Parts: sequence; structure tokens; C-alpha cells
Amino acid sequence: MATGLPKIGQAPVHYERRQPVKTNLYQLIQNNIETFYAQVETETEYGLPAYVKKEFDAFLDCGILANGFLRLRCGDCQHEKIVAFSCKKRGFCPSCGARRMAESAAHLVDNVIPKEPVRQWVISFPIPLRILFAAQPQLLTPALQVIHRAISTFLIKQAGLKKKEANTGAVTLIQRIGSAANLNIHLHCLFLDGVYRMVNDKPLFQVVLPPSEDQLQKLLHQIMQRLMKSLTRQGFLTEEEGTLGLNETDDIDPSLVSLHCASCTYRIALGPRAGQKVLTLKTAEPQDWNIPSDHCVSHSGFSLHANTYCAPTNRGKLKKLCRYITRPALANGRVKVNHNGNVVLKLKSAYRDGTTHLVMTPLEFMQKLAALIPRPRLNLTRYHGVLAPNAKLRSQIIPQPPKDDTDEDGKDAEAVACTGIRKQYMPWARLLKRVFGIDIETCPHCQGKLKIISAIEDPAIIAKILKHLGLPTRAPPRKPARYTDMYDSS
Repeated sequence: MATGLPKIGQAPVHYERRQPVKTNLYQLIQNNIETFYAQVETETEYGLPAYVKKEFDAFLDCGILANGFLRLRCGDCQHEKIVAFSCKKRGFCPSCGARRMAESAAHLVDNVIPKEPVRQWVISFPIPLRILFAAQPQLLTPALQVIHRAISTFLIKQAGLKKKEANTGAVTLIQRIGSAANLNIHLHCLFLDGVYRMVNDKPLFQVVLPPSEDQLQKLLHQIMQRLMKSLTRQGFLTEEEGTLGLNETDDIDPSLVSLHCASCTYRIALGPRAGQKVLTLKTAEPQDWNIPSDHCVSHSGFSLHANTYCAPTNRGKLKKLCRYITRPALANGRVKVNHNGNVVLKLKSAYRDGTTHLVMTPLEFMQKLAALIPRPRLNLTRYHGVLAPNAKLRSQIIPQPPKDDTDEDGKDAEAVACTGIRKQYMPWARLLKRVFGIDIETCPHCQGKLKIISAIEDPAIIAKILKHLGLPTRAPPRKPARYTDMYDSS
């Protein structure tokens, strides 16, 4: 549905209502979800955790008008439109993931990260630790404390100061996905590339030199040692004959163990191909494996990357970086179905061996999706140092709201000035306008203002309105479980 005329000299911009039932991802889940539930129960003797099932169920309800919608009406010409409810989940929904990406990036750039240089530090873990962090996500908090303390101490020493004389600030995004929709828990830490020191009771920012390769090697070794000691002290690792091994614990979801392990190792967890590698397609030329990379070191499965730098004047690059590290697990355009009914997942970028696509059966693909779903109440964004919510210097450092940053009543900037508290939530309509230049709040007929007049949630009223509009009055039905599909390896 068009939402307004483009400006002179600009290409036409249109907004159309999302129709998830037409996407390959929705159809795959709709047709195979019950079979997948049955497969997990049959092969693991346990059902999937309730939060995993809720994620799949919510995705099948996301964007479906038969489950409820908002009514919007133009105050001038009385034109109306309807907008379906979304699931707002954090697993694999492309639509809600894109919204969260845009909203999180806008919040970080506008409200959190000051206009100072920023360097991204990416920390990756060996596969056994990825599996451990997936099964025991509470361990990410002490691991983050170790990593943040090590990098902060390094920056303070780079500035030639002592810990009591300087403060650092950082935002960490806990990323759970790899480019192949695999479970790959790693950390994106956006550190201010310098330190704050107090001068005349005011914070003054001091830029530091970038780390050298030798310094990164020493820092990575320090992080590895401290992290291993912390996990050993907590009883999750055991040292025998100079090597460390994972201890078995009882407080894990047995149905997810095999899914997590297989996803981390690019293998299949259940079905006739259990334990085998995911099939790949190589349609690109292989690349050199020994391409040097600046500010990147690795050892024993750990890696530390600190090459991405954003200048204080280049906020556009910072926005792109924030969107990248908060990106959703999947995009609808990457999921295809071939003539055999198998899922062909396109990689975001080709591997060095020329791999560009992964090929899986629908049930194997469902296993990958289930492994990506985070536990409820697991905070994936953490704030450190002067950017922490209760930091004393935070109010003096974070960006100030622009003069035109107001809501419909023009009171938002005034409220921030009085209370120091800014609204983190940005309406989807405003995000669309900011990121894509699409204004869905403008009437496509008279350019008037569209306003929400009601939220329709009663099934009888929903059916009556949709029938009047000639739209489906029921959500698409799921296909029942099919036992033969569980062991069909074609």
C-alpha cells in the first residue's frame, strides 16, 4: 500500500503490508513444525522446552491479520488501513529482528555512545566454550567481567594513567549467530577508544594509540588465562594432566544439548544423517587461507579482533556498525527451497573454500532454528564503565537530545531536559521513516495524518472486518506430524 508521494527528484518509495505466509521461511515452519516436535520427542525422549515452542508458535502468529490488528484512520479523508500485530521475539523472525536491529542501533547512537572515537573488539571462543555458554548462559556475566576488566586496564595503561585516575566505557552485544545460521556465541564490544579523566570536576576524554599485534597477543593470553581460571574455580572445567575438560552438569535442557552441539560444529543433530556435516554448495573460487589481517590475533580457538574503528565525526559508520552487530539471524531472501523440497540457505559471504550455500532437509533446518533461540530474560546487551545505567558520569557523557527530537505533542525533549531520562522505545513508523525514508503515518490519498483509532483483538470482530475486506479470516493451518518425513534423507 502506497503511503505518500515521493519528493521531486527522488525515486518512488512505497510501503506494502507484510505477508509472511508467502515467504519460504513461514511455509517451511508451518508445514514441518509438528513433525519437528514429534522428531525431538522420539529421538531425545524429551520435548522441546516451552520457551522454544513459544518462539515457533509466536512466529506463525506474527503478521497474521486473523490474530488481531490495529486500525488507523486519516483525520482528513477518513481513509483507513490495518496493521497486523508482530511477535517481538528474539530468535529468528526476520521482521521483528529487523525492527530490533534498527531500534537498538538508533538508541545506541542517539542516546548512549558519546561523540568520541569508538573501536570494536570482537572476542570469539573455542567450540567447547560456545556449547558451555549456550547451556549455561549465566556464565556469560563473569566472562564479560573478565574481558571488560582486561581491555579497560589495557586502555588506561595506554593512556599512561592508573585505574583510579581514569574511566572507560563500553557496550557489549552478545551475538549468538554465525553466517550459516549456526550457533556461534561471541562478543562485540564497542569500547570508547580512550579514557575519561576528571579535570576541574569535569570529564575530559583522552584518546589512546591503537593496539599493536604484540599487545593484542599479550591481552588475548591474559583473557584466556583469567577466563579458564574463573570457569575452573566455578567447577565447569577440570584440569587433568595439563589439559582442561568440560564437566557434565545436571541443570541443562537434555533436548537442546544435541541441537546446540550440532549447530556449533556445523553438523546434523537428529534424523538419518545425525552426526554428519551439513551439505554445502561451492559456487565461488577458493580464496587464499593466509590473508593477513591487521589487529587480529588467535590462539587455541580464541580470537581477538580490534581493527574496526569509528572516528568521532563519522557517526554514519557507527550506525552501520551498530546495525551489523544487532542484525537478525536470518533474512527471508536467504532461504530458498529447491526442486527436491530441501532448504538452500545462502551465506551472507562466501567461505574461503568457495562455499556459498548450505543444503538441508526441512527438519534439519528446523534443528538449526531451535538452537538459535535464546533463553527468556537473557540480556543480550550489556553496558560497562561510564556507560552503565548507574554510572555517576553517564549523564555528562551521553549525547544530548537534538532540538527536533520531540513526540507528537512536542514534549519529549522538554521531559528529557527535566528528568534526564529518555524514552528508549522508538515507534516502528518512526524507524521506517528514519532508516528507509518511508512514512507510513501519512495518508496515501490526501497526505493527511493517520492515527491509531483502535486495537482489534476480539475474534468475532476480527472475522467480521476481514470478511468485509475480502481477506482470510483464519490463520493458516499447520500440517499434522508426518512420521515418514523424520527418516526421509532424500
